[in-house]
Amino acid sequence: MPPSSPAGLQPRAPLGRSPEAPPAADLLRSWDREHVWHAFTQMQEYEPLLIERGEGSWLVDTDGRRYLDGSASMWCNVHGHRHPRLDAALAAQAGKVAHTTNLGLSNPTTVEFARRLVEVSPPGLEKVFFSGDGSSAIETALKMAFQYWTQAEPPQPDRTRFVAIGEAYHGDTLGAIGVGGVDRFTAMFAPLTFEAIRVPSPGGPCPATGNPAPSLAESLATVERILTEHAGTLAALIMEPLVQAAAGIYVHPRGFLRGVADLCRRHDVLLILDEVAVGFGRTGTMFACEQENVSPDFLCLAKGLTAGYLPMAATLTTERVWNAFLGTHTDRRTFFHGHTYGGNPLAAAVGLASLDVFHDERVLESLPPKIERLRGHVERMSRLDHVGGVRQCGLLAGFDLVADKATAAAYPWQEKRGMRACLASRKHGALLRPLGDVVVIMPPLSITLDEIDLLAAATETGIRDATE
Repeated sequence: MPPSSPAGLQPRAPLGRSPEAPPAADLLRSWDREHVWHAFTQMQEYEPLLIERGEGSWLVDTDGRRYLDGSASMWCNVHGHRHPRLDAALAAQAGKVAHTTNLGLSNPTTVEFARRLVEVSPPGLEKVFFSGDGSSAIETALKMAFQYWTQAEPPQPDRTRFVAIGEAYHGDTLGAIGVGGVDRFTAMFAPLTFEAIRVPSPGGPCPATGNPAPSLAESLATVERILTEHAGTLAALIMEPLVQAAAGIYVHPRGFLRGVADLCRRHDVLLILDEVAVGFGRTGTMFACEQENVSPDFLCLAKGLTAGYLPMAATLTTERVWNAFLGTHTDRRTFFHGHTYGGNPLAAAVGLASLDVFHDERVLESLPPKIERLRGHVERMSRLDHVGGVRQCGLLAGFDLVADKATAAAYPWQEKRGMRACLASRKHGALLRPLGDVVVIMPPLSITLDEIDLLAAATETGIRDATE
């Protein structure tokens, strides 16, 4: 035993890997069960599925089985797996430098990526703060909004509260939980964070009462009442534009985003738009907020930012916000917040290449026929015996599984019908991820029309298998 080893502890295996053949699939599955704690997964019930490689819209497991990537690898893959231009950009950057800190210095690739993001984003968003994931982008916006009001001219330190939409999901870190509204994700940690002021979602029924979603007019009236009643105490309102993804694909009525933006401007409340899930073409435009001509004070991006290749997030904001943080060291106006891998050049290189692919391959122009093909399948599947509500926005759709179609009575949650449907779909060649008893389709934008047909067929069969 080495002299430095604590008494009673045996040294682990040497750090170097064996030159022998890589571990067999069965051994890897065993190690997966033994060592890996998977996100949003009850590990006592977990059955390993190891994805070894990807090809376009397809994923291949360690046994050679092929699956359509129906959830875009958790909503982040944009141009398909192993896109040659993205692979080349990653390799080229690795040949220069893999990582440099963004704390007080930079690198050419990250600088160019920031500039390109400003160019493609809604007007007025001139400043880019890089972080590592969607939750981090949200935390950045929340903290910037809070600090902004303490340093504004004149300061308004009473502006400390946030308004959020019911059933909102903005991530799993504590600040994001504070503005989140999906109880199964947030209730456990409520004592550790703050509570936002809630606006009932106009995109879906109230989960507590089952009451239908409020109308557009009712929703905007509620927003106006809250902004009026809490005048002088609100830092910002945060929302996902057009569709609340993790809530269950709750699609907002047209005009809600524009109305909320107008009310925030009228009451001088900062607007944070979370486009972590819906940005980069998911709704049919580069950013969802473009569809209602809205430029927010903060735009939060992740997932598709690097086309699903590497973890990276960005929070874009305005000159107005930026200026409130400027001063000398002794003014103590600095934004003391950041992450080790914020602005990572490998991720920035792939992000740049992704924007090139959007432009050169005319990705957005290719989406309308794909959206319409999916719409036809959604309409057909809405008639299934155990499908209640269906919702689609762009190239994403959600199907509510119900025990009784006539009354919309839900299945007992313990039966896990949504998960059962997704597991059944695997047998028919599609990988899906449910949201409770909502089955979600959100494939890569590069999916072909024929692949959409295959994905819809596998989804429909999975739903039938799990509900009949």
